[in-house]
Amino acid sequence: MDALRLVFVWPGGGAEQEYYQFAEATGDQIKIFLACSRVGDTGEGSDHDIEALLETARIDWITDAAKRSVCLRPDAVFWACTSGSFVVGRQGAEEQVTALREATGVPAGSTSLAFAAAITQLGFRRVGVLAPYPEPAARAFVAFLKEFDIEVAFLDWLDAPSGWDSAVMDGEMVIERVVEVSQTSVDAILVPDTALPTLSLVEEMERRTGQPVLTANAVTLWQAIRLAGGTVGYTGYGSLLGGQ
Repeated sequence: MDALRLVFVWPGGGAEQEYYQFAEATGDQIKIFLACSRVGDTGEGSDHDIEALLETARIDWITDAAKRSVCLRPDAVFWACTSGSFVVGRQGAEEQVTALREATGVPAGSTSLAFAAAITQLGFRRVGVLAPYPEPAARAFVAFLKEFDIEVAFLDWLDAPSGWDSAVMDGEMVIERVVEVSQTSVDAILVPDTALPTLSLVEEMERRTGQPVLTANAVTLWQAIRLAGGTVGYTGYGSLLGGQ
């Protein structure tokens, strides 16, 4: 069987290495390409501000990056940015994906929509969220989930002003904060932000909490693989990518 070819339109900065490491670990079953998109910034590296995120979410910026990837013959194209998709709400996120699909001629998705799809498919109703963002962006994610009738029973945030700041967060600290979220009455825990390296942490998060933990890079890969016609069943990356 030919390898799945996945293009991720990437907002720059963060956990790019996780995608390449994951592809290598599949034994060449998956080939991953990153196409960088422009990022909004209100100054001083504050790209997690709402105003900056609305720029990052611009459809013309996202599709420009996607069009450059058509020559790579992707099986699916994905807007791999949680905040740059939820900030425009459900309708805006769906319009981004429609534009990507029309620009490339292949199935398309986004990280925020992947969160909603995973939660819905797995039947979770009450979730807890640990968001790396400042409070306004964290609450915008909650508002996005509400549009899918997903109840956020507990919200915490880490105040990272940018994706670059998310990328250098201490992994043990993130795990400990996830454990704190698990003390509340929730069905699963969500950790958005593709800039935050999490693929190597998910198994430990789930072990310590005893609950499913869905992270941005995990749901992105999960949905992109499925859109490309593949199936998940990759051990070492948590229950979602493990196909459990």
